[in-house]
Amino acid sequence: MTKKVLKNVSRVLITLLVTIAIFVCFLYGVMAMLVFGPSKTAKTQFVLSVRETSAIGFLANLFVSNEEINRIEAENSIKDTTEVTNTSLVSTDTATSSDNIEVIDIKGSSFKGKLMIIDDPSRLFVGTVESFHEGEGEVVASMAERYGAVAGINGGEFVDGVTTYTAMPVGLVMVNGEVLNGNEDETYHVTGISNDNKLVIGNMTMARAKELGIRDCVSVSNLIGPFLIVNGEMQDVSGTGGGLNPRTAIGQTADGKILLLVCDGRQITGMGASFADLQDIMAEYGAVNASVMDGGTSTQMYYNGEVINNPYSPTGPRTCPTAFLIK
Repeated sequence: MTKKVLKNVSRVLITLLVTIAIFVCFLYGVMAMLVFGPSKTAKTQFVLSVRETSAIGFLANLFVSNEEINRIEAENSIKDTTEVTNTSLVSTDTATSSDNIEVIDIKGSSFKGKLMIIDDPSRLFVGTVESFHEGEGEVVASMAERYGAVAGINGGEFVDGVTTYTAMPVGLVMVNGEVLNGNEDETYHVTGISNDNKLVIGNMTMARAKELGIRDCVSVSNLIGPFLIVNGEMQDVSGTGGGLNPRTAIGQTADGKILLLVCDGRQITGMGASFADLQDIMAEYGAVNASVMDGGTSTQMYYNGEVINNPYSPTGPRTCPTAFLIK
């Protein structure tokens, strides 16, 4: 009986290993076809999309040299800017203490998503984990519940690479005018909300952020979270404007409304959105300033007690150190 059981187990294991081997060969063949096939666009999107992930970014290096990867990334991006938000272009004088929040379904050729419009910009603030440390962060839903917030999206970048600490942010983080992370002598890629409830984006030092009256802010590098629209001007897009992945973005209209956007991806319903897609959506809904937050498995939108998008992760949304929340 024991021999028979072992024989059956062996057969199952062999079958499983063969199946995995076949799947890996098939996947390798698909990737090779994308890279070496006749479509230059397919190759570009493959390289950009996998390079924007922390887990499988190495796959691009199996087929393409570092030099070509660098060229593809440079030719398909949103260029950085030296401009900083001119807050006079946004008026919050007519903003009221309205509780109105509107959620709109967004759909593109390669993604589905949600756009949240908040009438009162004073409700926007940055929430954080209880302490920044070399460990596990917190999902937006948990963070929102702890702060008593009704809505929110994931925020800034965190330490990710060979070692990942989702409770340790990268760059400048400010809450209520207090600096929680960052160095005085460095320049950061900042997205924040000022004391007069205006979204401020730009490359700046800690001192400059304080001069501009920023009360709450996070940071995301240009490669991960470029500025989409600055002072009403759509930033220059090269090529495809990035790969196709889950994305998160924030913006503000001329009359002060806050726009929170998430686009799902890496699913059967679609690969995801490019930075150029986010830029088009923000422009369509009247953003005069808009920027991208961390994306991929981090992308999540919370509203009234639940996550309302479909994050790419079988175990649920990824933990983060910061979030933009709505009180």
